[in-house]
Amino acid sequence: MSLVVTSQNIFNQLSELLTRLSDTDYSRTLPILNGSSIGQHVRHTLEFYTCLFEGIPNGTVDYDSRRRDIFLESNTSQAQNCLDRISNFLKNVEDNIDLELIQSYGEGEDTRVPTNLNRELIYNIEHAVHHMALIRVGLMEIDSEMELDKGFGVASSTLKYRKELQLSK
Repeated sequence: MSLVVTSQNIFNQLSELLTRLSDTDYSRTLPILNGSSIGQHVRHTLEFYTCLFEGIPNGTVDYDSRRRDIFLESNTSQAQNCLDRISNFLKNVEDNIDLELIQSYGEGEDTRVPTNLNRELIYNIEHAVHHMALIRVGLMEIDSEMELDKGFGVASSTLKYRKELQLSK
């Protein structure tokens, strides 16, 4: 499965979630998420993808310098609009592009690492799955009966392993 298709699957899962949550539930701070909200995890995920795509024209990606749009974490319609923009951009992006990742750790000088679009898409996919797993946990406080796609917040390697276990029985 291509990185674009995998990313689109993540976007579809997040989109489905957004249609099922009120803005109140979406933005409610949850003790099980250490006081953060589902909306904050969605915002964070969307901003990483946005940061990647905004860095393509100048050839650099700097996740630390991303804009934090608080409205994305409180408004499901705004988050859906952002998802749609990212999805459309991804459909039209070139196959692979050389980039430079800028990363800062503490007060020191920035670290610059050669990378490319495919590598950063892999990072964003893994990052999204991680946050979606946290979202799944948070949903237990909002609606323990809400059913999600079986792959929501589950790594593809785990899904593959579970499938292999089922086939071996």
